[in-house]
Amino acid sequence: MQKKILAIETSCDDTSVALVSEEGFVYGMVSASQDLAHQPFGGIVPEIASRNHSAAMLPLVEELIKKTQVLWSEISGIAVTNRPGLIGSLIVGLVTAKTLAHVHNKPLLGVNHLEGHILAPFLFDTERSKPQLSFPFIALAVSGGHTSIYEVQGLGDYAVLGATLDDAAGEAFDKFAKMAGLGFPGGVKVDQLARTGRVDAYEFPRGLIHEDSYQMSFSGLKSSAQRMIASIEPSELQAKLPDLCASFQEAIVDVLIAKLDLAMKKTKIKTVVITGGVSANSRLRSKAQDWAAKKKFDLHIPPIKYCTDNAAMIGYAGALRLERGESHDLNLGPSPRVWPEDFKSGNFNKGRQARVQRS
Repeated sequence: MQKKILAIETSCDDTSVALVSEEGFVYGMVSASQDLAHQPFGGIVPEIASRNHSAAMLPLVEELIKKTQVLWSEISGIAVTNRPGLIGSLIVGLVTAKTLAHVHNKPLLGVNHLEGHILAPFLFDTERSKPQLSFPFIALAVSGGHTSIYEVQGLGDYAVLGATLDDAAGEAFDKFAKMAGLGFPGGVKVDQLARTGRVDAYEFPRGLIHEDSYQMSFSGLKSSAQRMIASIEPSELQAKLPDLCASFQEAIVDVLIAKLDLAMKKTKIKTVVITGGVSANSRLRSKAQDWAAKKKFDLHIPPIKYCTDNAAMIGYAGALRLERGESHDLNLGPSPRVWPEDFKSGNFNKGRQARVQRS
């Protein structure tokens, strides 16, 4: 009988709950976005995020139960993101998960948000067949908070090959969008405008792209864009935005593909995964597909609904952990960072190498 895991994700500003099997089948997922709440501030306000999670959480759980028609007796465990993320947001999800686990006498599983992203390509549902994906593979997890390359040998066995030294790719997109007056969230708007622009209209730097390392840097790109925008007459900026967006986006995508190519070359692994919020970017998807086809790599990118922060990926990670006999007690706490046993370096922003072993 398939184990069914109820999962909760509240690491940042999206509230999401899902019901997932240990094979990765998503029985159902419902989510609530907070984009409109944070839009006036040009970025995520942690206090607002946690309050909105509190308001949305229980109605979403009730909606999921009704949608999937699952009985609590059929649920095998409760999985929840408890690291890394915004503390206030994590607390809302964690307290909800603990309460449900206690009331219904279910195992509690605290999940590393980044592990969820790494495993997201395994997810499938009634609209998507089960992916033909297996270990090992190279994974690029790219989002607003993280941009890292991993060598994935199996569940809980990850090597952090490299990471951004400064801004994450998604963060760079959002900051550029704010400079250009596009508002928040910026990444989607940059992608949309870039589709009608020229990728070679402006010359932007590609930090560390020729370095023989997996490290990345987007701070120089951001500074260059700021100077470029300042040099354009305000009356002309609107007309030039498509070209600016296309050229800026191309610089980020070029760096990501170059570092992935280096990882594939050095590790000799033939399967690659791109996951996280920025993996929804249309240019990254298109260039990655062309690159993988040319190099004969097996490329896996989750559907967009599983790229952004979502509970389905947390549920799958939790299901696999439960299958191995793991669980947590009700003293489990939240953490803004990963645990030392997750990644021995404990640092995703300096590109240090680490091996992850089971605790």
